[in-house]
Amino acid sequence: MNSIPATTRKDIESELQDIGRLPDEEIDLAHTALLLAALERPGAELFNYERHLSEMTREAGARLIAENAGDSLENIVGAINRVLYEQFGYKGDDESYDDLNNANLMSVMDRRRGLPVALGILYLHVARRLDCEAVGLSFPGHFLIRVGFGGERDILDPFNEGRSCTPADMRQLLKAMAGVEAELTRDHYSASGNLDILLRLQNNLKLRLLKAQRADEALPVVAGMLLLAPQRAELWREAGLIHNHLGQLHQGIHALEQYLDLAGPDKNRQDTARLLEEMRGRLN
Repeated sequence: MNSIPATTRKDIESELQDIGRLPDEEIDLAHTALLLAALERPGAELFNYERHLSEMTREAGARLIAENAGDSLENIVGAINRVLYEQFGYKGDDESYDDLNNANLMSVMDRRRGLPVALGILYLHVARRLDCEAVGLSFPGHFLIRVGFGGERDILDPFNEGRSCTPADMRQLLKAMAGVEAELTRDHYSASGNLDILLRLQNNLKLRLLKAQRADEALPVVAGMLLLAPQRAELWREAGLIHNHLGQLHQGIHALEQYLDLAGPDKNRQDTARLLEEMRGRLN
């Protein structure tokens, strides 16, 4: 995707819809996350943020050359860590973890603080530009990434200064998130697609807003997710439930109809169909 600044909400929404039609591997992760952030800041200039992404990549490459480090995974990860966490001062925000700014990539880049998934998007961007194989993992609760180069691979924690994670570290993290009975499985090591990473980023915003009983602000977040992923039935269901909660029956009915068209034999289908009939009855 190009990085021409999207200056109006209509521009941003149109570009997000276009991105949603791309094959997953062609999605520019950081650029799309900036577009999602710009939905909250219509009129914001993306150029400076795009330039900062390029600067971090350039600095990491320059360090490898200046240090005559050679092409190895250890050296590349070391260069990225020094640039992101030492030179530019990024860190995981463990003091105000639930701050909404931690999931808006523009705010993360302004404050140099963020959630694991937001910092992970920055890390993945730089690693990929340095010709690494770099993916997010489908690990619950705490976003981890896997970076590979020259046949080597390592799992890293972008929230904790790119620290390498052993299976023991991952097991400890999993138990802290999911309970002491939880155990690592192959699924925890599986790659998460670019679209899923972006939805995970936005889901952090949505859940925090709903927890704070700010449903009217959570709704635009879900709408933004739907621009990227209009075929995700569960997003239509969430939109319908929020519309219903806000008393917006027409919009809620439309959203739940979309869910039923897409869902197939989903576990929530029957309950949702009953709710839809009840909402239609309230209109009559």
